[in-house]
Order: sequence, then structure tokens, then C-alpha cells
Amino acid sequence: MRPLELYIHIPFCISKCKYCDFLSAPSKEGERQKYVKSLCKRIRSYGTLAEAYHVVSIFIGGGTPSLLDPVQISAIFHAVRETFMVDKDAEITIEMNPGTVSPEKLIAYRQAGISRLSIGLQSIRNEELEVLGRIHTFEEFLHTYEMARREGFGNINIDLMSGIPFQTLNGWKESLKRVADLEPEHISAYSLIIEEGTPFYERYRDARHEEELPDEETERQMYHHTREILGAYGYRRYEISNYAKEGYECRHNLGYWNRTEYLGIGTGAASLIGNRRWSEGEEPEALSRENQMEEYMFLGLRKMEGVTKSEFLKEFGCTMESKYSHVLKRMYAEGLMEESGDYVRLTDQGIDISNYVMSEFLF
Repeated sequence: MRPLELYIHIPFCISKCKYCDFLSAPSKEGERQKYVKSLCKRIRSYGTLAEAYHVVSIFIGGGTPSLLDPVQISAIFHAVRETFMVDKDAEITIEMNPGTVSPEKLIAYRQAGISRLSIGLQSIRNEELEVLGRIHTFEEFLHTYEMARREGFGNINIDLMSGIPFQTLNGWKESLKRVADLEPEHISAYSLIIEEGTPFYERYRDARHEEELPDEETERQMYHHTREILGAYGYRRYEISNYAKEGYECRHNLGYWNRTEYLGIGTGAASLIGNRRWSEGEEPEALSRENQMEEYMFLGLRKMEGVTKSEFLKEFGCTMESKYSHVLKRMYAEGLMEESGDYVRLTDQGIDISNYVMSEFLF
């Protein structure tokens, strides 16, 4: 049996944040109940596929999965365990927003086997949360976090966002320190990306409003201070935007970057089974050998350890140099990548412009 990751998408939220381009929308209770019923049916439809796999991780994402009530969460996990063989030590994560969680929900999560919580904080400053369109305050986040600890959750991630409109370097440093003081096991520190189709895109494509955003140099300093501050608190950066206490790296995300097979269930969820990729409701597309090599490189280079030449050879039957000789030589010469034994990885300078470096590995 091969290892498999499950991603289950819950496309509901109370209101859509101004920067969000994820597949999500406000909903009523009846819509959520109908969706969960359909989702459970869809999960059970994978019974034949499930015979070839054991599930090593499950991630419930959204949207705001914590909008579902305890009965709905229990129904989803009943369908999962009825269909798939889930490892006893599987990492099982649910995303949540402050203000949408109760002790009853947390008890239901534990009963369902959920072992990891991912809380979307984004900022400790209420004015920044308001600018983003978040539905909660920092005080509501603290209440949610303390409640989760009281209910016995010992593996919690907190999301933070830099590059927020009107955010200062000192404000970002304060957010990092206040969150690190809480001692979560994991911190995801992302930079705001303004995506097409969002309210932020409509506002900030107008040059008159660009001054509201931190400039490029400030964002660069934010990025470097993140590593320094979180490192001082004992967090190890193991991926471009993710930091963890020893042993608490997100196994589900590492699976994505290592191209572990995954099955996405729910509206718009993506899957990678064998060498076929598809999103829910679409026809599977077979990945060419070149596609697979591209993914191996640009996903694997997100990890601080990078990719390995021996694994590339084992996976594709040819050396990394035979396919990427010119790119590698140029990246080494420009100081953007480096070799360390079997490993090939980004340098600090390469991480600063990682999107450019990774794009160079596309055929």
C-alpha cells in the first residue's frame, strides 16, 4: 500500500477577506449541511482507489472549516475512516478562524482524531486585521488559542502575514514576538500577495494607492527579521515561509513539496495520483516526464534542505545535471543556489528572489 495525503475542502466563510482568491463564499446552515452530505458521498465513492493506499495525513482547509458544527465534522471523519485506512499516527489538521470556535467543536475535533490546529491570525494589530477584512480581533484570537490549549491540543500553527497595507517594520517585528511568546509549535509567516479578482487587486492596481503598501526594501527587511526573530525563539525555518519547533514540521505540506500522492475532495480541490493531476470536477491530465521534473525542482526547492541529486536520478533515471546543467551553472555563478554534498538548494540571496529562480527550472 502506498502513502496518500487527503485534502478536504470546506468552501464556506462568514465573509470573504479583501485579499482572498481561494474558492470560498458566505453560506447559510442549509447550504453547509447539503454540502457535507454530498462531500461524505464523494468520500465514499473512492472506496476502490482507497484499497491501494494508507493515509498518512489529512488536511481540512477552506474557507473556514471551523464554521461546520460538531455533527458535520463527525460525519466527515466517519466517512473518511469508513473508506480509507488511516494511519494511527496520521497528522490530521483543521484550519480555523478566531471567533468561529467553541469548546464543543474542539471536543468534537479531538474525538474525530484531529491532532493539529491551524489558526488564521495574520496580525496582532486590530487596525491591520480590519484593513484585511478579517472577522476577528487579536483578543478573540487569544481567547481561541487559550481555549484550544485548555482542550489539550499540543500542536498548533499560527498564520501571520507581512506586507499588509500600512504595516511598518516595527509593527511586523512586534507581531512576530507576541506570537512567538505564546509558544505555538509552528508559525507560518507569509507575505501578502495581491491576486487578480480580489478587492485588493482592484484597489492596488491604481498607482495612487501604492503608497499604502510597504515598499520593496521594507518587505525585504521584514523577511530577514522573520528568520532572525523566530530563530532566536527556537523556531527552525524548514521551508521558505514556515517555521517549526523541533519535530513539529507540517508533515502534510512536506508531502506536497516531496510530491507524495494526494487526493483532494470537495469543490475545486486538487489531486495528484500516480502521474495524473486534476481539480475536482475536471478531467485528469497526465503529467509528462518533463512536467514531473519541473515539479520536483520548483516544489523541492521550497525546502531549506533543497533537493537531492540521488533522488532525482532514482526518480527519473537521469542526472540532474543532464537536464539542468546550464541553469545550475548560472544559478551557482550568480550566488542564488549552492551544492552541499548530494543536496542542491537556494542560498539566502536565492530565497529573496525564489520565484525567479524556480521559474528557471521550467522547460
